[in-house]
Amino acid sequence: MRYENIKSGILIVLVLVSILLTWNLWTYQPNYETMESNKYVEEVTLSEKQEVQKIVRPDQLFYHMKGQHYGTNNTGEIEKVIKEISGWSFFDVKKYTSEVKNIKQLISGSGNTEIIFPGDVPIELYRSVLTIEGKKIPSFNFNRIIINVENSAKENGIVYFVSTESQQVYISHISSANLSEFKRDFYMKAEKYPRHFAFEASDKRTIFLPETVTEMTTYKYLPVTLDSEEFKEALFSDPSFVQKSFVPSGEEYTNDSSKMTVNFESNLLRYVNPTVEENYVNSSYDLVKRSIDFVNEHGGWTDPYRYVYKNEYTHSVTFRLYSMDGYPVFNGNGISEISEVWGRDEINKYIRPNIALELPLTTEMVKVTRPSGHDALKYLQNKKNFKPGLLEEMILGYRMERDSKENKLIVLEPTWFYRYDQSWGEITMEDLGGTQHGLE
Repeated sequence: MRYENIKSGILIVLVLVSILLTWNLWTYQPNYETMESNKYVEEVTLSEKQEVQKIVRPDQLFYHMKGQHYGTNNTGEIEKVIKEISGWSFFDVKKYTSEVKNIKQLISGSGNTEIIFPGDVPIELYRSVLTIEGKKIPSFNFNRIIINVENSAKENGIVYFVSTESQQVYISHISSANLSEFKRDFYMKAEKYPRHFAFEASDKRTIFLPETVTEMTTYKYLPVTLDSEEFKEALFSDPSFVQKSFVPSGEEYTNDSSKMTVNFESNLLRYVNPTVEENYVNSSYDLVKRSIDFVNEHGGWTDPYRYVYKNEYTHSVTFRLYSMDGYPVFNGNGISEISEVWGRDEINKYIRPNIALELPLTTEMVKVTRPSGHDALKYLQNKKNFKPGLLEEMILGYRMERDSKENKLIVLEPTWFYRYDQSWGEITMEDLGGTQHGLE
């Protein structure tokens, strides 16, 4: 009897082991997809990935002090301010628009520091830079951070987030100790920056321009052509099915649904996927975050680009090249920008330069001066049909073009730019010498 019990026990154990092994064989699925995906991402990297704070960053800083205005575009000086405020805790964030009688006065009144971003920024995106208390905060966009130092003696300091595009204002608070330190270390040293004057373009918009001439640098670069094959590997879902052909001025890559064209004369790369769903319903945060992530996935930040524009209605986002000293770079053909248009889940259109300005020619750098804001503004005001209310922005920047003597080189030439009725224009040195064209 004892022998039969032992045999039965061993048989039961064997049956259970057999069932377990059979179950594992049926349910085992090797993770091929994850392995292949990781290998694929590692192979396609044109440049280093960038954190949000390197792409979404302000490009102007103003201190408004007793009717005087001091400002700078200097990247290093602005980064010092951002580093300072990134160590603060912002709390009690709420909408404040209805409490503000005059947004212009709130922005540029005495005692205010104005941090200007080139485009509206979703606050959810900038939470990776600033410490904002509370799991849930209002969803809003801003293009100005206003730090008011006149309240430094009160219990808490006040910081405003303002969108001059939508005329919305949100208020937040910081500790009085943080505000006192900022007033001492930054605001009270504002006079070291160039003085600016205020031009009241409309009842909603004030533009600040330098009182005197500005010294800038003319740059020359030997551009590096980016590898089209790497973009093919990055942009097409299955690169092995992509056909390459040669077309006038460049190359063309196609599969059943998408096409990538590389033009070596204009130095533009254009990828189009017309089959994606157009019913895009995500938030402005999702739009900008997805656009940054998309470029990061293939290391596409081959030069110092910054976020400058979004449009929820067209599902588009634009990043612009900036000079090493903090000025925006413009080019009529689009080679100073990265543009994206999105469908529901996939990129619909991707346009960018196929070159990088990796090799600056230091021996070719030349110091130049550019006219004051008074001279540039006078030129616009003397134009036929000029309407101040349509002038949205006026800044110094760089025109990007081929060197007239050596076509292989790229030149960044300092000049005045202005945005008028939603379009950018340029004021050349020849214009300021008397030649007029543009707004007629």
